[in-house]
Amino acid sequence: MSDLQFAYWVPNVSGGLVVSKLPQKTGWDFESNQRYAKIAEESNYDFALLQTRFFASYGAENQLEAITLASALAASTKKLKLISAVHPGLWHPAVYAKMLSTLDQISNGRAAVNIVSGWFKQEFTGFGEPWLDHAERYKRSEEFIRVLRELWTKEQASFKGDYYEINEAPHKPKPVQGGDLPVFQGGNSNDAKEMASRVSDYYFMNGNTLEGFKKQIEEVSELAAKEGREVKFAAHGFAIVRNTEREARQQLQDIVHAADNDAVEGFQEAVKEAGQSTENKEGMRADSSYEDLIQYNDGFKTGLIGTPEQVADRIIELKRIGVSIVLTAHFHYEEDLARFGKEVIPLVKEKEEKLKTEGVLT
Repeated sequence: MSDLQFAYWVPNVSGGLVVSKLPQKTGWDFESNQRYAKIAEESNYDFALLQTRFFASYGAENQLEAITLASALAASTKKLKLISAVHPGLWHPAVYAKMLSTLDQISNGRAAVNIVSGWFKQEFTGFGEPWLDHAERYKRSEEFIRVLRELWTKEQASFKGDYYEINEAPHKPKPVQGGDLPVFQGGNSNDAKEMASRVSDYYFMNGNTLEGFKKQIEEVSELAAKEGREVKFAAHGFAIVRNTEREARQQLQDIVHAADNDAVEGFQEAVKEAGQSTENKEGMRADSSYEDLIQYNDGFKTGLIGTPEQVADRIIELKRIGVSIVLTAHFHYEEDLARFGKEVIPLVKEKEEKLKTEGVLT
């Protein structure tokens, strides 16, 4: 089993990573994100995930587009891998394949992509695009990925599906990584799990309990095995690391107490509708509580809250059940990102080595 890797959510939308009125030291602008990327790179992070958003939904009034910002951050970093999120339906995959190949060339092989099938109806209808039912959104996303890979691996690529068609299309230069440019994807529904098993490299999981993560990992792994494939897993958690557990828990309570109720309730209605549209009624955040939705990817559930030692122990538990990448979000980005990278990640690596020596981890 390979060593754990670490990713952080890039705060490229305003409002930070929690829907709370508690003051945050987190900027959404380029200058702030340039600083955070450099801090992350110096603090043992491997990946940065740039989110995609065009409408405010949970109060994020300002948004920087993901791959555009990733290109700018590529010029400011040397090692950090940059995962750009994208909505199929708002981009043509052949055009986006070229954008990703360009980013991979600029960054010398550090580009990756996160395919987001979409849960926020207004982002499509607001731009005059059709809002497909849930299963069709995932079908379109799967075709999107297949087109990307055709272009990255074939001299002349052709594809004909229900949503996309390309005919003997050239694509040069290819990505530095070629067809191995990593493809990420999330989603809790059967459609999401089945799609991941067929075409994705990594399956992103929203915050969850250990039991919840384990169930998802087992389900997707079983589906992938039937396809003759392996899928790796990334787990999200909102990290609050303080000198004592009491301090960390108090920070969480302060965030929750100052929640932006109108924004959370609006978000809750939107995701409830999205969850109920799935076949198994298990869409993203379908079983999330009000408190869970204050961190809009259920990050409190994961339990990365406490002292560096406590958080590192929790992360080792995630590794034991099959997590390959831990994706973190933070409150005060400037200081919390650095603290996690300098106090938690090295501790995790020490614990990994100790368990390997003891034969507990391989």
